[in-house]
Formats: sequence, C-alpha cells, structure tokens
Amino acid sequence: MKTDTIFYTLLQNLPSVLFELLEKPPQLAAHYEFSSVEIKELARRIDGVFLPKIEYPEDPIYFVEVQFQDDDNLYWRLITEVFLYLNQYKPDKKWQAVVLWAKRSLDPGIPLAYQTSLAAGQIHVVYLDELTDTSSSIGLGIIQLVVAPEDEAIQTARSLINLVQQVDAANSRYLLELVERMLIYKFSTYSRQELEAMFGLTEWRQTRFYQEVEQETELATKLKTIPRLLKMGLSVEQIAEALELDVEVVQQAIKTQGRKES
Repeated sequence: MKTDTIFYTLLQNLPSVLFELLEKPPQLAAHYEFSSVEIKELARRIDGVFLPKIEYPEDPIYFVEVQFQDDDNLYWRLITEVFLYLNQYKPDKKWQAVVLWAKRSLDPGIPLAYQTSLAAGQIHVVYLDELTDTSSSIGLGIIQLVVAPEDEAIQTARSLINLVQQVDAANSRYLLELVERMLIYKFSTYSRQELEAMFGLTEWRQTRFYQEVEQETELATKLKTIPRLLKMGLSVEQIAEALELDVEVVQQAIKTQGRKES
C-alpha cells in the first residue's frame, strides 16, 4: 500500500491527528467531515479535504497533501487544485493548505509567488520526522511508526499497542484495527504470525481487518490450487465444489491464469 494511502486512511479514521499536527485541540475534529472532492477542470480528485460541518461556519477548510518523495512541483500543483476547487464550489470560508512532508530535505520550499500572494501561514508545512513527544497520542504515534526506520519502528509499535490497550473497550478494538493496518504496511516483509509474535497481538484475530485479510489469504491459496486440479482432470464444477467456491470464481481464475501464460 502506498504511503499517502496509509496517511489518508489514518486521517479518515482518526481525523483528530490533523489538529494535533497543527498544534490545535484534537476535539476540533468533531467540527469536520473528511472527504475526497472532485475537481472537474482537472478530471481528478483532492483526496484530503476537511470540510467544516454546517454548524461550524467560521471554521476554515483544510486541504491536506502528504508527500514522501521529491516533488519540485508540489506547491504549484496543490495551490492550483485549491483555487480550482474554490472556483468550482465557491465556499464562503477561509482555507489553509497543509503539507505533510516525510522529512525537511524533501521540501523544495514554498515558491516566492505564493509567499507574496497568499496570507502568512496559509500554507502550513509539517515535517513528520521532526515530531517530538508522541508518547501520549495514538494518532501521532501511528505517524511516528510509519516514518521511523524499521529498527526504531519495532519499539514504537510496541509502545503504541500498549497505549491502545489502555483506551476504553468501546474504542480499543477500532484503534487496534487501525494500528494493524499500519503494522502490515510498515512490516510488509513479515508474516502475520511473525507480527503476532513480535507485538503480542493476542486480540489480533478478533478484529474485522484481520478476518478480512485471513479470508483474502485463504481465497488466494485456493485459487493457486486450481491449475493443479485442472491438470488432474477435474471439471470446473468439481473444482468449485472441492474448494467451496462459486463456479464463476473458478472460471474467472482460469481465464486470468490463461492470460498470464499467453
């Protein structure tokens, strides 16, 4: 999974982390809805937009961009998208663009044209590797997990899991599921059994995300056996019955396999 996708997953599921990054009260997240907004002129979407709810008309719109690679054109592209959005939707609100760079060395600097034409602070830049104390925040802890080198990330993950387990039962399962997504992303070369052993995730198997992953893994294993069963002379219907799959799924797997071999 791409790093920006991981961050948008985090912002969508734990929007309070944006306001922690901006050094604002995390409770402000309750004022907003996080969404993906289409820009017709560019035939594309802005994926990270915090839109104030109707009962908070004085709150600004936040446009969020996450960047983990060199990109000299990021500010030019982001502000272009913002102004096209403003022209298309014409919101009667203030706005701020927030750029989350993985590290300072990637940032080419805000272009002079925007420094002179935009209000001070209208582009807010955060360097994720320079976050300091994240020990009391689950959201900031997840960010630290994603940006940390692997040897440091292991201890960060353990501390993060301990923090999640201290949360009330109503939220701990949901937060553990979110942490699992980050662990699977960060330690993608490890099996789920290894991750369980590394982090003592005794509750892992109870979460919806784990169950979904297990189902996907089980399906992938079954699909891999189809060519061998065909060579053994089994019909599509017999394979479907043996693997407890729909006939259509088996037929589609055979077609896909045939395209790969051609």
